[in-house]
Amino acid sequence: MVKLNKIYTRTGDDGTTGLATGPRRAKFDLRVAAYGTIDETNACIGIARLHAITEDAGVDAMLGRISNDLFDLGADLSTPDTGKPPPYEPLRIVEAQVARIEEDIDALNADLAPLRSFVLPGGTPAATHLHLARTVSRRAERLMTELAQTEGEIVGAPALHYINRVSDFLFVASRFLNARAGGDVLWVPGQNR
Repeated sequence: MVKLNKIYTRTGDDGTTGLATGPRRAKFDLRVAAYGTIDETNACIGIARLHAITEDAGVDAMLGRISNDLFDLGADLSTPDTGKPPPYEPLRIVEAQVARIEEDIDALNADLAPLRSFVLPGGTPAATHLHLARTVSRRAERLMTELAQTEGEIVGAPALHYINRVSDFLFVASRFLNARAGGDVLWVPGQNR
């Protein structure tokens, strides 16, 4: 599926990049920004995994699956649905991937105490990095939603569902790791007035 022999091609020197289907778009194009922010989310997850592997191997394994799925999501977004079938089967996010991440969220959330305040980013090293990944994934979701509402652009419903669940997962996983280390860092309204 992917073959990279030469990393620089100079084709992007004019400020454009090629979509998986061949057409070129500006590097600031909304579709490019959306899948670029998915890539950024994935990089944040990679940093979180440096710590998650020592904090909880199960969470790390879940993050590994999500990291792979985020590449699927990037492939989905970089292959626009034009309404005409391409000469190959494009890689798309499917509802089974959404169901899997929901199962992981439910497993991690099962024994967590209900929240009585908003959670501040912090706690264990992995949890802190997961909060950063969560905020980046929310930005990706905003871009994907804007793209989906742009005339002439299509974003599949499973892709939108998946990115929404990613941020939910990252939040619950951070709470799960913090619970094992003493609890969340909670917001105290007006504490420093």
